[in-house]
Amino acid sequence: MGAPSSDLFRAACAAMAQAHAPYSRFPVGAAIRTASGAIHSGCNVENAAYPEGWCAETTAIGHMIMAGERQIEEVAVVAEKMDRITPCGGCRQRLAEFGTADTRVHLCDPGGVVETVRLGDLLPLSFSSSRG
Repeated sequence: MGAPSSDLFRAACAAMAQAHAPYSRFPVGAAIRTASGAIHSGCNVENAAYPEGWCAETTAIGHMIMAGERQIEEVAVVAEKMDRITPCGGCRQRLAEFGTADTRVHLCDPGGVVETVRLGDLLPLSFSSSRG
């Protein structure tokens, strides 16, 4: 699987720099490339009523939806305190809602992509809707 273009990785890193993580001190950034080629990014946002914050992937998906997009082609996720960060279980399902089993998910550290996996490998038995 190919590495993401540098603009997707840079967008994830820029989002990570905006994270609001005063409780965990674990900033995360994510960037999504849609079918149109647009990039939507997001960071994790925590609050004192832990765990009622939200993940970077969730923020990026929200931006994608607000822009009128519905199809994820690839994702980059980065955290400064891990060698490679994977989306949590809830975010894997959120990504599956708008991606496919073949959607590329780039697991990154601040230096770049550590590994690229298929969304179907991260969440092999995802829930699916019966959209018509």
